[in-house]
Amino acid sequence: MPIRELTDRFCAHAKAADGQLQTDYYDDGHPGLALRVSARRKAWTYFFTWGGERVRWTFGTYPATSLAKAHTRADEARAALEAGKDPRTALANPETLRALCEEWAEREGGALRTGDDRKATLERLVYPALGDRPISDLRRSDIVRLLDAIEDESGPAMADKTLAFIRRVFNWHASRSDDFRSPIVQGMARTKPGERARARVLTDDEIRIVWAAAARQGAFGRLVRFLLLTGARRSEASCMRWSELDPAGDWTLPGLRNKTKLDLVRPLSKAALAVMGAKPDGAIFVFSTDNGATAISGFSKLKTAFDRAVTAGLRKDNPEAQPLPNWTLHDLRRSARSWMSRAGVPSDHAERVLGHVIGGVRGTYDRHHFLDEKREALEKLARQIDFIVHRRIISVKLQRVTREADGRLA
Repeated sequence: MPIRELTDRFCAHAKAADGQLQTDYYDDGHPGLALRVSARRKAWTYFFTWGGERVRWTFGTYPATSLAKAHTRADEARAALEAGKDPRTALANPETLRALCEEWAEREGGALRTGDDRKATLERLVYPALGDRPISDLRRSDIVRLLDAIEDESGPAMADKTLAFIRRVFNWHASRSDDFRSPIVQGMARTKPGERARARVLTDDEIRIVWAAAARQGAFGRLVRFLLLTGARRSEASCMRWSELDPAGDWTLPGLRNKTKLDLVRPLSKAALAVMGAKPDGAIFVFSTDNGATAISGFSKLKTAFDRAVTAGLRKDNPEAQPLPNWTLHDLRRSARSWMSRAGVPSDHAERVLGHVIGGVRGTYDRHHFLDEKREALEKLARQIDFIVHRRIISVKLQRVTREADGRLA
């Protein structure tokens, strides 16, 4: 039973010992691993004890299975044994990237507000390319090629978003595994943090366009108007339940769906309550496409249809009009914050409406709920939006009256 350090050079030239039909050369650095050499072939074997019996498991031949790969398989076999698993069955069905992501989602992802978004991204962009690959086989170059394809198809921001999802899963797995090493390293992101930050605030003209288009877009249109009137995040409002609204019109966002993990009370304005409409019998969710049974979803398709409606509205007056420049639903939250400042709402009150935590000593010791201040802030925001939306309508009417008067004078 010769024991020695196995090298590529030795494996390439190894022969059975004199007088033997086959010889097992055990790897000094990987206990249990041996290269069985005979006149016809060289096979990798792994020796271990299972159920009180000595077992020899053959898993590949040299050079088809390289020395490096044999080392990896030996490490995986040892890890399986330490986990109480038979390597012959555990490694016959290696853990795939899809299986790992699903295990992470089951154990950790349920507590995240963005769990559904992560699942949709993985299913659409990651699983078709790498979902069935064993995680032990994934290399840095595989991740890079995946990100290249996503960047070419959906842009660098989506590539970085996907990278963040995969990195989180890999880091979680690495914290639980003795042998796994994440193939993700620094420098793989496609944009810098400063470049990813958005500063888009819709103009008054754009708000009038969006508000008008929302009137013809059903539940999604009502959601768009509600986001404008509250500054809420899409994930917060889209899953809003009727049970979260009290008789006074105060909406309590549970900490489970809030980024800060704290309950947030928003005293809704009359305009926001009007956008919600009446509760259908038996409805659970406020914004729904099936009479309140489930929360609204499929935002990519809904946003695409909404943008088409916006463009169609623009081209009624100008056939050459271009689509509204790139904007997202989150831009409505940023716009609402800006309009509160325009309406004279103190900064602290506006930040509390958005659910931001006030830092420093004031945030630590000031436990006042600011309900009256938030109610006033949201009413001012509603009046500001009402002024923006209807000012253009008045202007158009005045222009038409002026043109008619000019025509009569002519």
